[in-house]
Formats: sequence, C-alpha cells, structure tokens
Amino acid sequence: MKIIEINDGEDINEMLDRAGADSEEEVLIKLGAGRYEGPVTIDRPNTIIEGADAFSTVITGSLGAYEIMEDGLKRGTFRTQTLFIDADNVKLKNLTVENTAGDGDKAGQAIALYADGDGLLFENCRFLGHQDTLFTAPLPEKEVEPGGFRGPKENAPRRMGKHYYKNCYIEGDVDFIFGGAEALFENCEIHSLKRDKGYITAASTPKEAEFGYVFYKCRFSSDSDDATYYIGRPWREYAKTVLIECELGKHIAGEGWHDWNGRGSGGGVYYAEYSSHGFGAADDRRAGFAHILTEDEAEKYKALFLKNR
Repeated sequence: MKIIEINDGEDINEMLDRAGADSEEEVLIKLGAGRYEGPVTIDRPNTIIEGADAFSTVITGSLGAYEIMEDGLKRGTFRTQTLFIDADNVKLKNLTVENTAGDGDKAGQAIALYADGDGLLFENCRFLGHQDTLFTAPLPEKEVEPGGFRGPKENAPRRMGKHYYKNCYIEGDVDFIFGGAEALFENCEIHSLKRDKGYITAASTPKEAEFGYVFYKCRFSSDSDDATYYIGRPWREYAKTVLIECELGKHIAGEGWHDWNGRGSGGGVYYAEYSSHGFGAADDRRAGFAHILTEDEAEKYKALFLKNR
C-alpha cells in the first residue's frame, strides 16, 4: 500500500495525481487536521482518504446551483459538489465534507458529496449542507427539464453502485440524501435543519433494483420540534427507502412519507418501516402507500448489513 500524507493548506487533487495511475495498488491518503479547499475529484479506484478526525479535518466548498456561469447559464445541481467520487472501491474515514453555499432558497441546490461508484465506504464522516447535501449516483435516465443533469456524468452510462455509510452524520433540509444507488446507512445521525417544511430522502431507485436506501439503527434528529418533515419523497416513481429500528424525532410528520405530485401512490414506490421508535415513530396516520414490515420481512434488510461488515 502506498501512503501519502497531506497537511493543512496543501492541494488534495495534486496529491491524488501523485498517487499515480496504477489503480490496482491501494493508496492511503492521510489528511492532517485543517481545512482543504474543494472541489476535489477522486477518479482513482482503491483509494482511501483518512482524516485526523471528523471535526478537525474538513474538505470545504461553497458552490450553489443558482450561480450564473460565464455562458449565462445557471451552474445547476450537478456542478456544485465539494467532493466528487467517480471510481469504485473508495473509502472515506474520519473527516467532514461540507458545502457552505447556504439556504437553498437563495443558493439553490448545493452538493457536498457526489458519490458515483461501487464498493464505496464512508465511516465516521460528516456531510454538511442544506439542499441536496449527499448525492448517491446514478442519475435517473432522463431529466425532467432540459439541462437539468448538466455536469460530469450527464451523458455517461448509468451504472448502479453499492454504498455503505457507517457512524456518519448527515445534515440538510430538502432532499438532502438523494439518488439511485443501493445505499446502506448504519448507526448514522440524520439531522434536519430548521425550516417550515423539509424532506430527508429523495430516492430515484431504478425499477429493476431490489433495494434503494436502507437505514438501520439510525437516529433522525432536528433543530425543530415542528412535525413538518418527511422521511422521504420519491424523486422517481420506483423510489425505495426502508427504516429498520430507527429513532425518529418530533420533527417527523405523522404521515411520514410524502406523495410528491402522486408519485408515491402510483404503485411503484416502496416505503417501509420496522420497529421505529421515538416521538416521530410510525402510527395510524402514516401515508396509505407506506408499509409496516413484519419481523420476517425486516430480516432480509438486516442481512444486508451483516453481509457488508
């Protein structure tokens, strides 16, 4: 294994170039405490980025979708990312990735992490933003509006990947975990910032995928006690999101899940919970298109985590 150490103020992209093109060799890049300016792109497989700890090692950026570019067009969602992973078998540990563009009403969508790859692992990390903090690729096949996917993977083949987030903290307010990957979240804190109405997940799971987002023993917290936040709404009509033994705060609306212009009740979406607890746990007000799993049904989701440890 090749090891490269980086100190505060150095350029992560330059150090990634130094790692070389031999993607068969695993490379460990150790970041010292400090703030590192994005955007950063990891396009080399078998790369590990490890910080000193999740609070003192920060990769930061501030690009927002409403920014007007030189060509007169808005930057758009998928050119805002602070950190872009475009490779398989990449691991991030003990660091923060943030987008400080601010409130989505003013800055627009602002991605902290754009994760596109298979076998991605994130452990003891923090992902901070407002709207669209964490994007778990692939993109849907087609955008709703022309130019909506403008960015590095707009015309690339869509490829499913598996992601695993363990002991992470993810923060935002609108659709702040979104995309099409099969993504497992274990023992993570999912924190909703204060606003009048919020949405946590916006999955775009492909029709053929068995799983989308699965949260296991996660804590859904918030700065707000107002029950106006939804666990998920479907970015596309086959969105899949399942919660297993999760703690839900007061901010979770009784319905739990949002319809988003009829997509939820169209028959393709799969939203489910098992053994939710806390003030926002499942009750008789849950949306009619959502499911409460039996113990046997929940076991197949628990098995995903045992398989990936």
